[in-house]
Amino acid sequence: MIQKTPFILAILSMILGVFISILFGLNESIFKDKIEKDLISNEKIINIVDQTEREVKIEDEKSKNWRYYQRFHFHSTGISTMTLSTLLLLAFSLAPSMLKLVCSYMISIGGFLYPFVWLFSAIYGPIMGRSVAKETFAIFGYMGGVFLIGLIFAIFILFRYPIKFLNDR
Repeated sequence: MIQKTPFILAILSMILGVFISILFGLNESIFKDKIEKDLISNEKIINIVDQTEREVKIEDEKSKNWRYYQRFHFHSTGISTMTLSTLLLLAFSLAPSMLKLVCSYMISIGGFLYPFVWLFSAIYGPIMGRSVAKETFAIFGYMGGVFLIGLIFAIFILFRYPIKFLNDR
């Protein structure tokens, strides 16, 4: 199970990315309506005295917060695809099992958690403010660094140790 977990995380991330896109397709307005409702409750926006300026700010923030939901989808599906392909390539490496396992976990955990910075920023950004939301959930953003270090580690493993495919003699 220890060797399967990184693969499970990669596939789960793919599923989450595709699932949210299905939700977009079924009823995109649920997301956009929630964003608008929360923006209207945002204290900084409420304090804008000029009605026109407030409406412009709400429209601007609506599109930016909607983009965060989309970023979750893009990052979740894209990174999980890179993760799965790297895990498959590592499986053919003749590197020591522990090196491959550590590398696999770095890539899969980092790749799985990183997109959540965008999802949580999309959910909480309208009410908290986008910058505050991103700072609040920055730990998920840092997971992108774990993912990147894992990829660099994978490149090292793939250059340092031979790769053996099933048909190789």
